[in-house]
Amino acid sequence: MNPDTIRQLIEQGLPGASVQVFGDDGVHFEAVVVSPDFAGKLPLARHRMVYATLGEKMGGEIHALALKTLTPEEAER
Repeated sequence: MNPDTIRQLIEQGLPGASVQVFGDDGVHFEAVVVSPDFAGKLPLARHRMVYATLGEKMGGEIHALALKTLTPEEAER
């Protein structure tokens, strides 16, 4: 698994999201996801939305994914 593939999967699952993914070892990654769909949602709900875009890859091909999830307004601050 590579960061670009993860970015594409998240962007497909959350249309309109801006996604940056980092990770060098192929199993541990960090992502910053900015989406208007996060408005009014708690961090846990936001993370679940992102994990849902990755499906069975989480816990398998992707061992760990550290997330920072923001609305566009939060990202501007």
